[in-house]
Formats: sequence, structure tokens, C-alpha cells
Amino acid sequence: MSVTTHPKVSTHRQPEPGNFAFTDEEWAEAEKHLAKYPPHHKASAVLPLLWICQRKLGGYLTHSAIEYVAQVLEMAPVRVHEVAHFYSMFNHEYPGQYFIQVCRTTPCMVRGADDLTEMLKRKLGVDLGEVTEDGLFSVREVECLGACCNAPMVQINDWYCEDLTPDRLEKVIDDLRAGRPVQRGSQAGRVTSEPATGPTTLTEVDEAGHPDYPFREGAEAEPAEVRIAREQAESGEQSGGDT
Repeated sequence: MSVTTHPKVSTHRQPEPGNFAFTDEEWAEAEKHLAKYPPHHKASAVLPLLWICQRKLGGYLTHSAIEYVAQVLEMAPVRVHEVAHFYSMFNHEYPGQYFIQVCRTTPCMVRGADDLTEMLKRKLGVDLGEVTEDGLFSVREVECLGACCNAPMVQINDWYCEDLTPDRLEKVIDDLRAGRPVQRGSQAGRVTSEPATGPTTLTEVDEAGHPDYPFREGAEAEPAEVRIAREQAESGEQSGGDT
């Protein structure tokens, strides 16, 4: 916590009381983002630097953290405050250990996002924007989170739970509360955003002589015919390999 001024800042302005400062490791991360932009456009790094601050503080931003980013980027503090208050991923009060963001845009709404929200409010005993008494959970509705193919979905802290139903999400909440591991991504078992009923095209790989589902489902074993073909190709014994 010894660093108080970024070395590239030409004019020093004391941040507000609070002694917020990046550690050496956080400065190294900030420098990586600053290096992406010309010196006269360092303000372009405002989002990632605010994200470093929020992560450091356990999920929310303080006034002094926002002022600190303004100092680092040589921006008017009001500009950084505008950014920090515009984006829903930035919190200004402690959101609890698990910050649940329910996507409410069209694909998720059509697929039952309202039911997820109502279940969360009922189960957790909170309204939107409130934190549970045990400090574990808070719930907020947000705009599109970019996983429309797997609607409805929620973001919990910095990871996604997709293909949800109220029962599936309730299990996630129970697991988090009990300290059990939680499956991230699709809660229906599908891979990425393939069709919910399974692949409809490219269901077989004729060249290899076997269906592709063992790899799609994550099997590690290599089919014998694939292994033989690979070994033949590597040894030059594959048909047409000798000239």
C-alpha cells in the first residue's frame, strides 16, 4: 500500500482521505492495461482499473477508489464517477459474498427470467438491490449479459449459470450456502451453446469413421481407428505416404 501516485502522473493531486492505493501486484496489472493505449488516451483504461478496485474491495467501489482512478488516469473525477455509476457491474455498496445479476432482456424474459427473479426474492427474503441478513446474497436485474442462446441465465460474481429453471437456480443457491462446489455454465449439461436437444448438423465425422460425440461430451479416450490412422500418418505408412 506504499504507492500513492502513478509514476506517469505529471501533476500530483492528493486523493481524498481513505488511503486507497494499489499494491505492487495491482499496479503491475494496471500497467498492462495502460500499455494498450497511447499516453494521451490513458482514460480508455478506466473500466479495467475500476474493475481492479472493485475486486480489491470485495465487490464494490468507494468514493476514494474512484478518486484514485481519476488521479491515475489524470481525468476529472466527475468523469470517472459517471462511468462508475453508468455500468451495472459496478456496485457502490457491499453486495454480499454472492452478487446475483438476473438478465432481463428479451431472450431471457421469454424463457422465464421473471420466474427466476421471483424465486430468488422469495427464497432469499430480499427485494432487488438488498443484501440477505447473513451477508451472502444480493439480487439485481440487469440488461443483456451476452449468453442469449442459453437463456435464461444469471451472472454470479464473475461467472455464469445458464439454461436455468427456478428449481435449478434454487439448487445453485443451496449449494453456495452450504459451501458445496457449483457447476458453472449450462445447468442442463449441454456444451457451450449447442442446441438444447443436441447437435443437429455435423453429427458424424465420416473421415474418421466414428461419430463425434465422444469428444463433444469430453471423453478423453481416443477411438482405436483414429489412433491407428494417426500413428500411420506419423510413421509415413499411410496410403500414399511413400513416394
